[in-house]
Amino acid sequence: MRRQLRMISKNWIALVIFLAGCTVGPKYKRPQVVVPDVYRGVAADADKTSPASLGDEKWWTVFQDEQLQALIRSALAENYDVRIAAARVLQAQAVLGIRRADQFPTIVGGAAASNDRFQQTKNFPVFETSANSVSLSMAWELDFWGKFRKATEAARAALLASEWNKRAVMTTLVSSVASAYFQLREFDLEMEISRHALASRQDSLRLVKVRASGGVTSMLDVRQSEQLVYEAAAIIPDLERRIEQEENFISILIGKNAEALPRGKTLLENTFPPTVPAGLPSALLERRADIQAAEESLVAANARIGVAKAAYFPQITLTATAGYQSSALTSLFSGPAGTWSFGGQLVQPIFEAGRLRSGVRLAEAQKEELVLVYQQSIQQAFREISDALVGYRKDQEFREQQDLLTRSAQDATALSQSRYQGGVTSYLEVLDSDTRFFSAQLTLAQAQLNERLSLVQLYGALGGGWQQ
Repeated sequence: MRRQLRMISKNWIALVIFLAGCTVGPKYKRPQVVVPDVYRGVAADADKTSPASLGDEKWWTVFQDEQLQALIRSALAENYDVRIAAARVLQAQAVLGIRRADQFPTIVGGAAASNDRFQQTKNFPVFETSANSVSLSMAWELDFWGKFRKATEAARAALLASEWNKRAVMTTLVSSVASAYFQLREFDLEMEISRHALASRQDSLRLVKVRASGGVTSMLDVRQSEQLVYEAAAIIPDLERRIEQEENFISILIGKNAEALPRGKTLLENTFPPTVPAGLPSALLERRADIQAAEESLVAANARIGVAKAAYFPQITLTATAGYQSSALTSLFSGPAGTWSFGGQLVQPIFEAGRLRSGVRLAEAQKEELVLVYQQSIQQAFREISDALVGYRKDQEFREQQDLLTRSAQDATALSQSRYQGGVTSYLEVLDSDTRFFSAQLTLAQAQLNERLSLVQLYGALGGGWQQ
């Protein structure tokens, strides 16, 4: 008996090994891509060989404004795009379970009982019969050519792709919330500048009116001073609109209805280092969630070629049934009541009018498409990083020059006010200087915003944001 069991075990092991070696379809191999040695746009004094990268940092270490951190946490927990992506991961897990189950036999059990009475006829008297049975049935389509194993491989890759897609959504969401928050704080800064300018111009208008009533100046100066007041006053309601709309946008990102939002640090208090490490381009392929998702989709498409090719070969199915049948329950499991059957079936496609060949060609074409998508994703990622690097560096340079311009315009405004009050020049010079100073302040605020948005863009392009 033990010898028989050993022989059966050896036969099963040999069968499994044999079936594993009969898998059809290509093995996955990562496509060749051109990876640059360094990113274009890296600062000349940066360490181009260091593996350290801003993309490896956790988002809460990059954005240290506590209110911004609270918004990002709320968005990651409540945002609908993230929740939809999580639901798709659950779907992919279920599909994997279904595909994996195809590799194993299905076993079903059944039981039946009946009691029949037949009426009297001319030739037969009244009689009753009863039948009772229990059975266990098994059906197993042998995965002789690896069709189910390849389908499971494709489903497993699709699951990984859905998980990476979820991380890509998280990366985009973190960048979107940070960008929107900095935009909101920039609007707040513009509002502060505009209200300060309005108050200053209103004081200047009162002074000009006093001078005009005393005959020192003309009504033309009054009208010009009024233009400055109205210009600043007109900007405020437009900023209030933009601020409220930006709050509504952030509210949707964090999964809430539109509402007012608390503030944290000012725009200028959210500081970042002038130079940030980009890391090695070769590491980007493993860090960027969208690139990983594209590759897993490619792995799934490659496995589906094996599924399509397996359709060329015969389907081999084993069936078996065993049970008991008796007219009396008391003798159901005794005596000659036992029954069993065992069989097999082989089905070979003979004529499909090119359907199978077209199925293989379709799977191969889909794989080729995803190869191109994968290579395109990598190329686009390198471009986004280069854009963000040069953007962050040049935005800093622009902000520095704009800061100098704003200080110069401020001095010019003070000088023109002094010259006007001393009667040396007309109010037209004050009007021009004040307008230039106000415009320079707003442009400086936008430059400070752009510098921070470039940092956010660089962080997302380097694949940061999904790390938890």
